[in-house]
Amino acid sequence: MTSPVVHELIDLLALERLEDNLFRGQSRDIGTKYVFGGQVLGQALSAAQKTVDGPRYAHSLHAYFLRAGDIDAPIVYSVERTRDGSSFSVRRVVAVQHGQPIFVCTVSFQIEEPGVEHQLSMPEVPMPEDLHPPEPIPPEEFAKIPVKLQRWLGMKGPFEFRPVYPRNEFNPPKRPPYQQVWFRLSDRAPDAPDLHRAMLAYASDFHLVGTATFPHGISYFQPNVQMASLDHALWFHRAFRVDDWLLYSCDSPSAQNARGLSRGMIYTREGVLVASTAQEGLIRLAPVEPRKA
Repeated sequence: MTSPVVHELIDLLALERLEDNLFRGQSRDIGTKYVFGGQVLGQALSAAQKTVDGPRYAHSLHAYFLRAGDIDAPIVYSVERTRDGSSFSVRRVVAVQHGQPIFVCTVSFQIEEPGVEHQLSMPEVPMPEDLHPPEPIPPEEFAKIPVKLQRWLGMKGPFEFRPVYPRNEFNPPKRPPYQQVWFRLSDRAPDAPDLHRAMLAYASDFHLVGTATFPHGISYFQPNVQMASLDHALWFHRAFRVDDWLLYSCDSPSAQNARGLSRGMIYTREGVLVASTAQEGLIRLAPVEPRKA
């Protein structure tokens, strides 16, 4: 039997069909102030997939986050059937809340075709079984966290993460701008490739833009740091399952003008490159107010 948190994610990505090209999705409160960006990515991809007939599979997604999503309201996804060619199909998706677009993306689909193949090798890292799950936050540290972060960190999500090189997010050291994180769904999922793509889109928003903070010794957990996703790109290369271990290898080539750019490559444990990502995020530093006596 599927665990409740995984079943909830599957339901979240299922969507309600209102019209041929119109869908409604609910929002899941994961403890964040606004709707989690990965939720909107996964639901938008699900909506686009529901309008494509035949053996065509999503191979790329390019998205912009326009407004913060209201966690207490449903999201309506309007799909435009931009093109259906002999090999490719393109869909444009607009997510709307309270009459305003909060997100827009374009998804491209392709039939399976033979062709040339190559890939970059997976980094040499320990296997997930050789890594310990993240240590729980000590109670004395947890009590110092703002309430909204306590809710987020205290909730069990549908994915399990094992960083190869963990860092203390409350007192982060300065490190080079790259990281590797093993992740997988915490329970088995149905054998539905479209569902696994939507769930990977959901998970791809974790850890990515945070890589841009590593050289600066800052993190989202600090009260003077404001971070938000601005855009997101995702390419699917080969078949995969999100309920098997996947390695998210991320790097950040640049940060400037209150923005940070991060890239990611996602591998199976056998070293097969199954997806690539890129994301630019807002990274603002507010002045640190002196402690009151």
